[in-house]
Amino acid sequence: MSEVRPFTLAVPEAALDDLRMRLERTRWPEAETVSDWSQGTPLAELQALCEYWRQDYDWRKCEAKLNALGQYTAEIDGLDIHFLHVRSPHADALPLVMTHGWPGSVIEFMGVIEALANPTDGSLAFHVVAPSLPGFGFSGKPSGTGWGIEKIGRAWGELMTRLGYTRWVAQGGDWGSAVTTAIGVQQLPGCAGIHLNMPIGRPLPEDLASPTASELKALTALKYYQDWDSGYSTQQRTRPQTVGYGLVDSPAGLAAWIFEKMWAWTDNQGSPYDALGRDAILDNIMLYWLPATGASSARLYWESFGSFAPQQIDLPVAVSAYPKEILPTPRKWAERNFRNLVHWGEMEQGGHFAAWEQPEAFVRELRTAFALMI
Repeated sequence: MSEVRPFTLAVPEAALDDLRMRLERTRWPEAETVSDWSQGTPLAELQALCEYWRQDYDWRKCEAKLNALGQYTAEIDGLDIHFLHVRSPHADALPLVMTHGWPGSVIEFMGVIEALANPTDGSLAFHVVAPSLPGFGFSGKPSGTGWGIEKIGRAWGELMTRLGYTRWVAQGGDWGSAVTTAIGVQQLPGCAGIHLNMPIGRPLPEDLASPTASELKALTALKYYQDWDSGYSTQQRTRPQTVGYGLVDSPAGLAAWIFEKMWAWTDNQGSPYDALGRDAILDNIMLYWLPATGASSARLYWESFGSFAPQQIDLPVAVSAYPKEILPTPRKWAERNFRNLVHWGEMEQGGHFAAWEQPEAFVRELRTAFALMI
């Protein structure tokens, strides 16, 4: 099928009542034995978030915003892909496909879409396409294996073709970085270049022997991730079905699983709310809760976790390096694989969720980067 279908969210009130009931009946564990987040999401923090979720959070506001932006679905390779599509009023706008990661969603881009699509100062404008990854949000859930990042990248190319875009650019971080990298590696027809906010590079033996300051920072971050922050990815890449049972059944468990990353992966002063608003965090969690994607989203790790590896790209590549990125890559490591690195932006603030945390800086970076590719 080549049809692109409008998609309107109208979550039944019964689903929201069920959520509130489950939150009210949560069986809580005892509190952690430390005074910080080092054992995971603190009990008091999670209880406060869940109480707000149950009593005061308004899903309908998020639902209305998504519907107002413009939501669609398209069947590609037998799977329904959900996506936001905002056409710019500017005739010379550049088509752009942006890809989120885990534990994110299209909610990450809510604060940048309007600025990208409709600048008022004559800056570069974009037709914005933001798909939900297979098994995430309101996209379909693959019923078989094979939906790894290479296939997803090709699906995005097909989607851009169906929308009538013959020349376009791509952007991503986290899994979005892996998919966008796959688009670049495959040199999909129509793609003029890519932008990454989590490029993947690895050190050579000589880098380890005498690391620069930026390399030492990257090596320290990599060791911390491997030792203390990779338990979630090990579970999701080896036993996504097992972890999915709890994430699909318990909203408190799902919130704890995701909320911890809002703390660990953002540029904050101790609280996730330093970087992201409480409602925005819950909007994002709802895109996992409502469609019950705890297992299906985790399954992407089973499919493609090994794809987070350096790969040669000959297309134009731009990078924005944020200081609190969980796996920073020094420019020297990136240049070994990006044969046509046209822009490298060293950002002053921001973490893993670039567009979400630093929307104005993110928009400036995309305009600067993609202006060099048109």
